[in-house]
Amino acid sequence: MDNKSMQTKDLVLQTALGMFRSKGFTKTTMRGIAAEAGVSLGSAYYYFASKDELVLELYRESVGEQRAAASAAMADTTGLAVRLKAALHAGVDALTPYHHFGGAFISSALPPQSAVNPFGEASGKAREDAIAIFAEVIEGTKVPVFLRAQLPELLWLGYMGVVLFWVYDRSEDQRRTRTLIDGASPLIAKLLSFSRLPVVRPLVEEALALKVRLRP
Repeated sequence: MDNKSMQTKDLVLQTALGMFRSKGFTKTTMRGIAAEAGVSLGSAYYYFASKDELVLELYRESVGEQRAAASAAMADTTGLAVRLKAALHAGVDALTPYHHFGGAFISSALPPQSAVNPFGEASGKAREDAIAIFAEVIEGTKVPVFLRAQLPELLWLGYMGVVLFWVYDRSEDQRRTRTLIDGASPLIAKLLSFSRLPVVRPLVEEALALKVRLRP
């Protein structure tokens, strides 16, 4: 894609995000986005086949922002709780500008066939990039070897739960979500340390095996 095409694509995306904020996700149409951006409807559809694809692009961008911010925050840190907290806060920071229409995004992502379903095929690359953030989280930490392969995806699933909580968090500046992150991160680190115990490890391994069997 040449520079002019990239500029047009970004114009359509930024126009859409602005309209999502001002008019709401439901009332924003592709025709309206094209008119506001000053491009033809065909051009808008050339870059984004639907509003769902616009949301998917937003998801990709937020993952990139989260990864950059998390990597910077985790520099020179080694504790799992501290590194996990940094990654989770970075994710919420990246999404914060879109909080007031987050509910509409969740509704858009719920159908299994939706392009923005975080578990769907269309969002596969963004999902892999997001899971890679949590792979970085556990680097250099004292995580049991038998957990390392599956832990990044499990932590990402936990992050998805945090995002859902954040969407419906109406406290000022989503303070309750921040409290959840600050409290859950050290708790998760402690629980993972317990997984080394002989009485606990078989239960954890059984849970991991079940997760593998449930994978599509």
